[in-house]
Amino acid sequence: MKNIILVLTFCMLGVVNLFGQNNDQNVPPELEFVFELKVVCSQAFSCGNTSHGERVVIPITGGTFEGPNIKGKVLPGGADYQLVDKSQNRNEIEAIYCIQTDDGVNIHVRNWGLIVSGKDEKGNPTFYFRTSPKFDAPNDSKYNWLNNNIFVCVPGFGDGYISLKIWKVK
Repeated sequence: MKNIILVLTFCMLGVVNLFGQNNDQNVPPELEFVFELKVVCSQAFSCGNTSHGERVVIPITGGTFEGPNIKGKVLPGGADYQLVDKSQNRNEIEAIYCIQTDDGVNIHVRNWGLIVSGKDEKGNPTFYFRTSPKFDAPNDSKYNWLNNNIFVCVPGFGDGYISLKIWKVK
């Protein structure tokens, strides 16, 4: 017990860094671009008002993705599940789908996020749309690194698709 307290004290003081990385909490993390998804969806439908809000489902029918070290297609069959709170101008998003790399590796994606619209202090319209994807890639694949990182995403709208630009938090 005495040794554990000593190690924790050293870690808190920054004397010992167990992971060999800079532990300065004041340095913001860097981002590294990974890829852009271009997701194609079909018509949204509502499941009505539930105990959590209006449930809207947007089926995912396909698409593509590409980045410096990975590319492939979005597989049909997933969906974007949204909880709509009209009183707060807020949508909570959870998209669940699979992608397939150009070398045939299937990767499960669960992407959670928020859409919030409103007005700033001057009355100008505001729009916030951000997500955080989590990947489940096969451990024995060259894409295993997707399992062991945090990612952030800036969605946007293209011509007939939703653009999801994804960065790894370093």
